[in-house]
Amino acid sequence: MAALHAVNRKLITCKLPLDECVNPRLRQAFPDHEVLTVGEANWRALPDSKLLAEAQRRCDVLVTTDKGFEHEHNLKKLALGIVIVHVERNRMEHYPPLLADLAQAVEHIKPGEVVHVGVSKA
Repeated sequence: MAALHAVNRKLITCKLPLDECVNPRLRQAFPDHEVLTVGEANWRALPDSKLLAEAQRRCDVLVTTDKGFEHEHNLKKLALGIVIVHVERNRMEHYPPLLADLAQAVEHIKPGEVVHVGVSKA
């Protein structure tokens, strides 16, 4: 995680919610950001459309592992970016190979943009 901390020093602090399908311990990867889990925000029971409405009012980037997310919603009109993480299993030991790319995605994403992290190049 030391490499991630070096990358994060350049980041502008942003509000970053982690979807309920993301391991909440991933917040450790973003020490320079205000990280909020869907559960902490009391958004757990919300359907995706309402979750997106709440998130874009309060946040800059939403991190999710829901691979169908971009096909189920019109994301281009959103006021936040969506990072979709492709992780083998939602356990912290599967995230380290993706952390640098994840930090890069959060740093450069624009509103309405979807960035996939961890997609196999094969």
